[in-house]
Amino acid sequence: MFDQLKNLKGLASMLGNPSGMREKLEQIQRELEKMTAEGDAGAGAVRVTVNGKLRVVSMQLEPALIATLAGEGADADREMIEDLILAATNDALQQAQQMAAGQLGKLTGELDLPALDGLLGGD
Repeated sequence: MFDQLKNLKGLASMLGNPSGMREKLEQIQRELEKMTAEGDAGAGAVRVTVNGKLRVVSMQLEPALIATLAGEGADADREMIEDLILAATNDALQQAQQMAAGQLGKLTGELDLPALDGLLGGD
């Protein structure tokens, strides 16, 4: 019961200072834009980097992976590479969502606000 009261007091304090809360949110957004997460697939053959705002900022393919497209069966290799890019992108996005949730957790402090769960699209 005391924890719930503490949570309500903290929430009331945040809501009572909307400009301060807005400034904190803007600061967190600026920080998230600078943070990056890298996902990889195919033992590092494909690497995708996203920022904390869930934007893809770079993608690298290992030269050996690209060389496989030159030979016969390029369509099958292309499909494999597309699958690896998809997997690496999803890996990086998942890491970025965790970073963003951590930053949001700093804003809410010790408050237990279940309504914020999943705010960033996580599972």
